[in-house]
Amino acid sequence: MEMDFNLYMNEVVNTARQEIENAGYQQLRTSEEVKEVFEKPGTVFVMINSVCGCAGGIARPAAAHALHYDKLPNHLVTVFAGQDKEATATARDYFEGYPPSSPSFALLKDGKIISMIERHEIEGHDPMSVITSIQALFEEYGEER
Repeated sequence: MEMDFNLYMNEVVNTARQEIENAGYQQLRTSEEVKEVFEKPGTVFVMINSVCGCAGGIARPAAAHALHYDKLPNHLVTVFAGQDKEATATARDYFEGYPPSSPSFALLKDGKIISMIERHEIEGHDPMSVITSIQALFEEYGEER
């Protein structure tokens, strides 16, 4: 049995992109797109996506379900670690004080990092506990919808 690794990975990546986009997150694929959104006034919630199991089994489902809440940030966006490398590097420039971590979540306000939910707070945890962590940020920094 022969399998084309690149073809397989393209399918995995495309599925991961589609899942988070279908949930309501805007994909930022360039440094310019990241800067444009991150510098807008208000709050930006960022999902740092990846192809690992904890992204697919915990982080993306949590990111989607957390949106069923009364308060939300002004902007919901995602960058894809390992895929959109420049966009991810630019996003990480804003996450001062936090090491690179994927999957993870970041909340910015007026271009400044407020909080992060890092990989160690996702991997090995159940999706509901991650949803609760996300919604706690939404409660404190989001706006009524």
